[in-house]
Amino acid sequence: MNVEKILAIAGKPGLFELKLQTRSGFLAESLLDGKKITVGMRSNVSLLSEISMYTYSEEKPLVEIMRTIAIRENEGPTSVSPKDDNTKLIAYFKEILPDYDEDRVYASDIKKLLNWYNILQAKGMVSKEEPKVENAEAVKEEVVEKVKKEAKTEKAPAKSKK
Repeated sequence: MNVEKILAIAGKPGLFELKLQTRSGFLAESLLDGKKITVGMRSNVSLLSEISMYTYSEEKPLVEIMRTIAIRENEGPTSVSPKDDNTKLIAYFKEILPDYDEDRVYASDIKKLLNWYNILQAKGMVSKEEPKVENAEAVKEEVVEKVKKEAKTEKAPAKSKK
């Protein structure tokens, strides 16, 4: 599931795909109706890949929760509607994420998550697959080299000026 360019914009329904960055903001395309909109820098925008939900032990990334839903639903739409009553939504969400923090995750959050999942599912953007990092080996090598350089600079004695 690749959601790195998927945005949630406050005050706008649905999700958007980042298309183009401009000097004053960016251009985004709605995943609901395909309309393109310009969004200014002052707008409250969140990347889907950066959103998490509270559990009692940690914050769980939204992408992982959506992957769990995709596994449960066999990559199909959710078996409950975001418009169902709150008790049904909460019971469904407890099956998906049993240790979610009931004091900090509201029914409205669950509705939004299920709505977003269904939008992404309709566009074929959900997957049961474990997310893969492209060129993971190259990234690993780069990190190893950076750590080695930092270790060398810490061990090197400081040169004093005379």
